[in-house]
Amino acid sequence: MALSAAAANEAASAGALERLVDATRPGMERVNAMILDRARSHVELVPEIARYLIDAGGKRLRPMLTIASSLLFGRLNGSEVNFAAAVEFLHNATLLHDDVVDESSMRRGRAAARMKWGNQASVLVGDFLLGQAFMMMVETGSIPALEVISKAATVIAEGEVLQLSKTRDLTATAEDYNDVIRAKTAMLFEAATEVGAMAGGADAAGRRAMREYGRELGYAFQLVDDVLDFRGEAGTLGKNTGDDLREGKMTLPIITTLGVASPAERELIVSVLGNARTGAADIAAVVAVLDRHGALDRTLEQASTHARHAREALKSLPPSEMKALLGDVAEFTVMRAY
Repeated sequence: MALSAAAANEAASAGALERLVDATRPGMERVNAMILDRARSHVELVPEIARYLIDAGGKRLRPMLTIASSLLFGRLNGSEVNFAAAVEFLHNATLLHDDVVDESSMRRGRAAARMKWGNQASVLVGDFLLGQAFMMMVETGSIPALEVISKAATVIAEGEVLQLSKTRDLTATAEDYNDVIRAKTAMLFEAATEVGAMAGGADAAGRRAMREYGRELGYAFQLVDDVLDFRGEAGTLGKNTGDDLREGKMTLPIITTLGVASPAERELIVSVLGNARTGAADIAAVVAVLDRHGALDRTLEQASTHARHAREALKSLPPSEMKALLGDVAEFTVMRAY
């Protein structure tokens, strides 16, 4: 029996990440080699910490998107490898810094670097990775691409400060949350796909399309992550369930629920928000409140809207297998929550 259109789309998006890995494998092999090479230093502690984070794996979705975006336009000049490695180094630098700011104990399923080497070393190695990222960009000689990555680094830092200022802020709004994830997450996705398009020889319209695709994909990705913080499992999340709540982060499910919760429900949420000792039973109680008000489902609906916008951003580009695959990747981003 033939699959329905919806079922066919679901089947295609379910394998999107694996197909993206296969499609970008040759380029990513070169990227991974560059990453390992640029993690070297004569200061022993630097490569030790850098390799600890890099070897932990992760999907490396952002550099894969850079390679995929370059392949989409097809006029590669080799700079896509430097761009993708720089994107990954920038991402890993923010992870090291984030874990210090958030006092996180886990990252990618094991102890965060700060738990092994301390906050000071983690921050400084993060700075090393940032420096290496910019060196790799400079080596390409592309000032426009360097401008894109430099802007991303600046905006991400602003997003971190904004999120910190909104920690446990009960007056935070959905607009505040949108500003945070625009800067913290969507900006790097946007930069990753735009510089990839540039490496592939895209014109101004192509760059604009990929910039919009990356931005919308980043929004969807973060919204789903915020739902998984409540619904996911620690083994698959790579961190503890409920960590955002313990760290006092004002994510969309919390913000929307606080606006409609009963006094008792609000008191429960406020009592655990920012409390590092919050246990599994309290997290479960908060999740029950969120579900009662449909906050998690509404957040996923918003993620689906952004994923649809990401697909729509590709419409102006010529048909190709890579274009179809990137559309499926947008759908996959939301399907992670199901």
